Amino acid sequence: MSSALISSLLQTNQRIITYGGIAIFIVGLVGGILNIIVFLSLKTFRESSCAFYLTILSIVNIGQLVTSLLTRIMITGFNIDWTQNSLFYCKFRTFVFQATAMISFTCICLATIDQYFATCSRIQWQRWCHIKIARHIMIFAILIAIIEQSPCLFLYDHMKISTTNITVCTTTNEFFIQFNVYFNYLIIGNILPYLITFSFGLMAYRNIKEIAYRTVPLVRRELDKQLTIMVLIQVVYTFFSMFPNMIVYLILAYGNIENLVIVAQLRLVYTILTCLYYSYFASPFYIYACASERFRRQLVHVISTIYLKRFQAQVVTANQVLPHL
Repeated sequence: MSSALISSLLQTNQRIITYGGIAIFIVGLVGGILNIIVFLSLKTFRESSCAFYLTILSIVNIGQLVTSLLTRIMITGFNIDWTQNSLFYCKFRTFVFQATAMISFTCICLATIDQYFATCSRIQWQRWCHIKIARHIMIFAILIAIIEQSPCLFLYDHMKISTTNITVCTTTNEFFIQFNVYFNYLIIGNILPYLITFSFGLMAYRNIKEIAYRTVPLVRRELDKQLTIMVLIQVVYTFFSMFPNMIVYLILAYGNIENLVIVAQLRLVYTILTCLYYSYFASPFYIYACASERFRRQLVHVISTIYLKRFQAQVVTANQVLPHL
């Protein structure tokens, strides 16, 4: 009876990852591309340091969905493991999905800090909200992520499991495994982003409530309010999409649970929460669209006024018949 239940739970896990993962991947890919289009098309966003962080966030989130979620869907749902077929992809995929996750968490932290500075009453803090400074900070953050994750390129390798004769992409370096769990996953991927985003997010929220009483140009005030609301709602969603996953992961990894049925049930819960975890990388566009009416208007303007008219102009030009000379 218990073996049948465990087998049923495993099949449910596969269906959730396959169908839920495909939906998240498609939605996230479309949303990420739309985010990039909107942020790069409008001068208001191109000159904003916070919008710059959100643009990089959208780019690395797409990288995370492609290298991590898509590979997981192919392995679980279609029994196609690209990491088995290519040692290069084994190393490259691990490096990219860990680096993009690290950069993504860095971007949401920097965007929250940036909005605190932007809405602060002190001029010396507001000066940090400059696009050139943001670019330098982002270059430094990306270099740190690349250096910090570079051991993946050397320590991950193909290993054959003797009992099943299956080749897997993994590392046997115990120090690096512990480093990944405690530093990359717990500290960089969870605890540190929560502390930074919540502390600076609360201060930014307090500032935005007081900004109406300051002598601030209307255009800048509206932009600061828009970006702060977008970032703060994303901060809240980040916590609820990632924190439960961390808790169940720790229970499975260090709970010493001997009952196989309970383990299978926890793995089902973990699979559902893993889809919720990946929704963090897929959700920013939809959070911004739901949180900000101004962002929705900007999206419509970019799609209809800029790109649609440009496309129509190209069609008209292509259909014009040149007179015979």
